[in-house]
Amino acid sequence: MKTGYTHMRCGLLGEHLGHSFSPEIHEALADYSYELAERAPEEVGEFVKNGGFDAFNVTIPYKKAVIPFLNEISPEAQRIGAVNTVVRRPDGSLAGYNTDYFGFDGMLTAAGIDVRGKKTLILGNGGASLTVQAVLADRGADEIVVVDIGLPDNYDNLDRHFDAQVIVNATPVGMYPHNGKSLVTLSDFPRCEGVLDVIYNPARTALLLQAEERGIPAMNGLYMLVAQAAKAFEYFTGDTAEEGVVEAVTRQIAHRTRNIVLIGMPGCGKSTVGKRLAEKLGRPFYDADTEFSAMHGLTPAQAIEQYGEPRFRELEHETLCALGKASGTVIACGGGVVTREKNYAPLHQNGIIVYLRRELSRLATGGRPLSQRMSVETLYAARKDAYERFADLTVDSTEVVEKTVSAMTAMLAESDL
Repeated sequence: MKTGYTHMRCGLLGEHLGHSFSPEIHEALADYSYELAERAPEEVGEFVKNGGFDAFNVTIPYKKAVIPFLNEISPEAQRIGAVNTVVRRPDGSLAGYNTDYFGFDGMLTAAGIDVRGKKTLILGNGGASLTVQAVLADRGADEIVVVDIGLPDNYDNLDRHFDAQVIVNATPVGMYPHNGKSLVTLSDFPRCEGVLDVIYNPARTALLLQAEERGIPAMNGLYMLVAQAAKAFEYFTGDTAEEGVVEAVTRQIAHRTRNIVLIGMPGCGKSTVGKRLAEKLGRPFYDADTEFSAMHGLTPAQAIEQYGEPRFRELEHETLCALGKASGTVIACGGGVVTREKNYAPLHQNGIIVYLRRELSRLATGGRPLSQRMSVETLYAARKDAYERFADLTVDSTEVVEKTVSAMTAMLAESDL
């Protein structure tokens, strides 16, 4: 963190800012105050002119609305037609900049995606799209196709661009709380070699999950958010951001916001270990079976008895979809979540999945209907491959809970998943 700026008052102007990461990012960059300023549209002009801030960022829907109140805007902001950073100069005049440009440019570099000479497809034609278009043009993209409703290139004729090599989602489609949606199916683009999504919540949108499944390099918008904030810091203070700070802060936020999802055989200790891990990390803890009961009004055992396992699994999937939207939690799953492949996406979208492995002879089976209907060995043989396929990490569950938690904590600290 850069120090010596405690005299400065900075912040973020927007309409709805409840889930903003900006205060945390700027706190890591410098010691100026950084406040969230939610304002209605009719209050924007007064805030810009007399809000009392030395400098502030601007987010949707006000990136264009602030422009008439500024004395000067930078070349990239003029070109894009949007301002997201405003600085009040010593003489009281207001200068506007667009640091999203530098954020997306940095995101391209960090993702290792080279667009020079490539055909690129941009989903959406709003403010974020204009930024992306400018960066791609400056990066030497060969053909830049903007797709949106009402444009000549729209979602009804995407097949004409099957040869797109890089795809960028510059829309809010797939963003929390509307997780799981995607405007395109990547299998329709056999030449695609890079995917970028400006959304950062969830960490893996449906589009990014498709890219991951196909082995295509991809990145979400968190790096862009931090990189644009680092550039805003430079405009705020006239100082230079510390080397490596964007990568460090991006990793910090990614670690803090990811869910830790525990899977494994019934009776392997997921709930016990999960509760202790949550306590140690200061996170909320959720037991998927408990949440199932709260959502559906009966226990998993009762649901299996009353409806049969197939219907239970459908209700369980609904529960996991709700839990998976959260951020920064520890979630202990039922032993059979891996029997349905479609459970992977909601668990993985914001989570790192940890397989808690335990010797079969030490598994507890009391009160577990499926474990009682067939042998533990049979159940394990049916699920072993699925546990390993779902898992990002595997930790041995011992009878000493603290030992298991310590081993898991060390592995999680090292992982960038």
